[in-house]
Amino acid sequence: MTQAEAWSRPALFWVDAVPAGGEVVLEGAEGRHAADVRRVRPGEVVLLGDGAGTRARATVTEVAKGRVATSVLERRVEDEPALRITLAQALVKGDRAELAVELATEAGVDAILPWRAERCVARWDDGTRGEKALARWRSTAREAAKQARRARVPDVAPPATTGDLAKRDADAVLVLEATATETLADVALPDRGELVLVVGPEGGVTDDERALLAGAGAREVRMGPGVLRTSSAAAVALGALGARTGRWG
Repeated sequence: MTQAEAWSRPALFWVDAVPAGGEVVLEGAEGRHAADVRRVRPGEVVLLGDGAGTRARATVTEVAKGRVATSVLERRVEDEPALRITLAQALVKGDRAELAVELATEAGVDAILPWRAERCVARWDDGTRGEKALARWRSTAREAAKQARRARVPDVAPPATTGDLAKRDADAVLVLEATATETLADVALPDRGELVLVVGPEGGVTDDERALLAGAGAREVRMGPGVLRTSSAAAVALGALGARTGRWG
């Protein structure tokens, strides 16, 4: 088995901390998932991760109902990419919101910023409903990172307005816009720092929003001749950015 396979094939389970060696016991939700859903067996190798950059390969030593004991074989700490990508994702109604977060996480996004764009059909209240919606995005990001065997779970921040985006101190801001003259394949990209990728709602970004973001230094780019759904646009763009930068090196 190659090194890449050793760190991508085994199932990943979240733990509070990943030690350099010794025993780690999976209990609670992760223990039930490992023992009762994935049905891991003694001798099987699994991955343990803290969601903050540290993972370990570990051998299963004991399995009981809702509980799995493991022994750490090897620990790896992964540095953050030199160029971090934050997705400003317009609020989406229904299951497409979770799909957008899931796909972006699997495609490698580093942080997600829910965006209260003017044409968003979905509206997050500042009270309990908004808190529940934010919790769903965070849970989706965590589960998608687990599925993708990622070392880091993307941070999902509280929702932001267009004004908040315009004030953000980023090294580059790219707004996906089907009518833009500049393409994502040709636009100049920073080597490091933060790149904010802005994905609007199904109804598009308004002229006022475009003007505000452009005034703050944002550049509009298109990805191709077609128009993508807001739930899939970020994942496609992240793939192109991964190939163009050292993030996939």
